[in-house]
Amino acid sequence: MSLATDLGIGAPLETSLRTCAIATHLGARLGLTGPALRTVYYAGLMRHLGCTAWSHEAAALAGSDHDLIQTYDRVDMSRRMHVVGQAIRLAHGASTAQRVAAVARVVTHPAANAQLAAAQCAQAEAFAGDLGLGDDVATALAQMYERHDGCGHPRGLRGDAIVLAARLVHAAQLIEALHRRDGRDLTIDELRRRRARQLAAAVCDVAVAEAEALWAFLESPTVWDRALALEPAPRIELAPARLGDIALAFARFADLKTPHTIGHSPAVATLAVTAATAAGWPAAELEQVRLAALFHDLGNVSVGNQIWDHAGVLGTTAWEQVRLHAYYTERILTRAAPTAQLAAIAGAHHERLDGSGYHRGTRADGLSRAARVLAAADAFAAMGEARPHRGPLTDDVRVRALTAEAAAGRLCRDAVALVLTAAGHIPPRAALPAGLTDREAEVLGLLARGLSTKEIAHVLGIAPRTVKHHIEHIYDKTGAASRAAAALFAARHDLVAREPHRPFGA
Repeated sequence: MSLATDLGIGAPLETSLRTCAIATHLGARLGLTGPALRTVYYAGLMRHLGCTAWSHEAAALAGSDHDLIQTYDRVDMSRRMHVVGQAIRLAHGASTAQRVAAVARVVTHPAANAQLAAAQCAQAEAFAGDLGLGDDVATALAQMYERHDGCGHPRGLRGDAIVLAARLVHAAQLIEALHRRDGRDLTIDELRRRRARQLAAAVCDVAVAEAEALWAFLESPTVWDRALALEPAPRIELAPARLGDIALAFARFADLKTPHTIGHSPAVATLAVTAATAAGWPAAELEQVRLAALFHDLGNVSVGNQIWDHAGVLGTTAWEQVRLHAYYTERILTRAAPTAQLAAIAGAHHERLDGSGYHRGTRADGLSRAARVLAAADAFAAMGEARPHRGPLTDDVRVRALTAEAAAGRLCRDAVALVLTAAGHIPPRAALPAGLTDREAEVLGLLARGLSTKEIAHVLGIAPRTVKHHIEHIYDKTGAASRAAAALFAARHDLVAREPHRPFGA
């Protein structure tokens, strides 16, 4: 997951591992041991666990969610002129007009930093619980954007009101970002300048004193093995039976990247397992295809939302980035033994029997039946979801499209037949949570997908004022206060698939 979060913020792989190693080293030098140091370790590793929460809004604001985070990851946000100055770095690959527009949006949205912090902290805190990391890690992740001087977000905590683990990880993340971009000397200068302001004095002091040790973490080609060795006892052990829960958390993390994909991976998993069950597959293979389906789009976070949210034809460079998302899914899964066996299946969800798919161009003889069913289930589910360039396709259109793919020799005929049969036998959803009504659940599903109040009103055929009342009730019942928070609630309670069909352009 730490590798996935690196991709999700547009940072080099092992960025979170380096942050984790620095924070853990500094914590040990401050006398932390046992569970207290373990909290620092996991908070550092999961520093950016909330990075997909605000990707859609960040791209709308700055042109690229990755650019926004990478531009401001080492900026002192209390220095207004510095914030404005850094804005010119945004949308660096765009036209002059697009860059000017991006800068204008950032400068005229001073609340954006607070909104990003609130969304990321809420998601990170929730997913830490889903991953079984414990309350202390969740609390630390909920305070990742707080500052020692009280000028942070989302709660404006000050000094010792911020838990030590958060203080250490905040400093470690800044050290990593500064060193990567500006080198040793400026990193030390900035630590001294921000001492007792942005960062706790004691943490800055130990970081400066331990600088030589920190350079070893930051300048090594890889810190994978060293970071694993640093994990404090007692280590968290994952029972094999819990891998499904972990996979579901990964699926939700990836799907929240864009409003169009919320709920996609669990839907694909349900469809694929229903199809394989009807075919009489053994229990072990059913679990394998379920896990692979939940993990299959993890690499989506490597692609900026300026591409995923683009409504027009993608250029060559953008399309190559899209093709690589399957590669990143496969590479991430191969790094851990429990998921390595799933990598070949999950990474092949866009492969086709005739070799026309990606990322490897694998042909029929290289695709297992699990990979074939996953590919068919992914295609059928995606066609039923809205995309920037079209609305969700009707069932009839989806059936014809999938059948045509099989007839053309791109998708497996047997897999397509199983998936189409399974599509009519998906089990019903559980009762609605938080006291939501059916109408509120419909509104929530559309809100989570990024529709405006007027758009929701048009889709449901009700007045905008009525939609506003429903949204107020939804926020009150769920505790959400933004689209990002509502999307997280919807994803965790399987409500996003309640979006009704509407014609493209409605």
